[in-house]
Amino acid sequence: MRPEQGIPTVSECFDDGSIVELLYNPQERKTLLALYQSTQWTLLPHIDLATGRRLVPFSPENNLIKNNVVLLPSEPAAYDTEERLVSDIRQFIHRYVDLSSTFEHLATYYVILSWLYDAFAELPYLRLRGDFGTGKTRALLVIGSICYKPFFASGASTVSPLFHTLDAFRGTMIFDEADFRFSDERAEITKILNNGNVRGLPVLRTMMNRQREFNPRAFQVFGPKIVATRGIYEDKALESRFLTEDMGGRPLRSDVPINLPDEMHEEARELRNKLLLFRFNRRFDTVIDPSLADAKLHPRANQILLPLLSIVKDPALRDELRLIALNTQEGIVAERGLHTEAQVLEILAGKMLAAGEHATISLADITAAFIDRFGAEYGHPITNRWIGGILRRRLHIKTHKSHGIYVVPGMEKERIRQLCDRYGVQRTRSDVQSHVQLGDVGTWGTS
Repeated sequence: MRPEQGIPTVSECFDDGSIVELLYNPQERKTLLALYQSTQWTLLPHIDLATGRRLVPFSPENNLIKNNVVLLPSEPAAYDTEERLVSDIRQFIHRYVDLSSTFEHLATYYVILSWLYDAFAELPYLRLRGDFGTGKTRALLVIGSICYKPFFASGASTVSPLFHTLDAFRGTMIFDEADFRFSDERAEITKILNNGNVRGLPVLRTMMNRQREFNPRAFQVFGPKIVATRGIYEDKALESRFLTEDMGGRPLRSDVPINLPDEMHEEARELRNKLLLFRFNRRFDTVIDPSLADAKLHPRANQILLPLLSIVKDPALRDELRLIALNTQEGIVAERGLHTEAQVLEILAGKMLAAGEHATISLADITAAFIDRFGAEYGHPITNRWIGGILRRRLHIKTHKSHGIYVVPGMEKERIRQLCDRYGVQRTRSDVQSHVQLGDVGTWGTS
């Protein structure tokens, strides 16, 4: 490619610490590139790199830009101190949205996280959940307006533009009405949400080149996301990625305007300008702090929470964030505990405890005990094959044949112990009436 042709560019970070960001001036309807180098920034119509590439801004006539679907800063702006910037962001959110104090503080730091998100490998999502008329959309518009390259969409959108926009702009997805009615739409948005919180997991989609050759394309969907839903997602792994505010549980504050005033949009642009300079100053010195992990949280919860904890300086807020994550985790564990897997696990854990740590448990014994305790809840025959399928395919517990019968070997006890914690199942003796906890009758593998 000849340099004068140019490569349309939204954002670039280079190994020497320089950063390029796309700007849009709505008054002049003009796009430029901001180049940050050695603590200084300049505005340029294009940037020629030593490799021979020429970076150029997206056109101001791009539909996403001129129609405010994607919001950009107009120029870097000074922000005094980081503490003052945090205060300005929270005051802006508080002025236009009614949130709980904890979530308001959380949303403030999520905005900041969005401007540094590419310094991390995993991210949490924010969610506003509630029925219509509870303020979800207002919260999305206000919080989203000051995030990094926010991209606004709703459940009325077709899915294809979501992939293309996320891949091109690599910003924050702000998604309203994310409860999809049809299974194919739900599957597509779930791909974005399941892959989009971990770097390096693009979504592959079928494409054809001009010669009509099969040419799959990898769409990058990693980035911060704020969604509004009425309910929850069936996928518990996906549910674990969200930090959620339940809306509509109290009367609206009297000082929150019913309609957003025009000046709100200018205030948001001024904050985006300040946050751009904040990104320039902080992007390359932002790192994960593993010491902030909480032993009470599952690895997945710690994984997505650590980026947020790493940019929060207030110890009290860190504790609040951990509590939010712990409550989310406990809710998922409680719901998971109602499933068939938990019932099978309860039977198996009790029998393994009663038989001793090195004992093997026959599949027939597990099935018989399951029928005795839970058989009346099921409208179909309970067979060894069905129970074996749950053990192997759902719980990933190995079975093997011994003396002509299928058994669960004693070597699986550690796996069973971990699953009990995950499903909220007490490790009890299944052959006694009193459900005595494992700690009261001995532990597996310890003396």
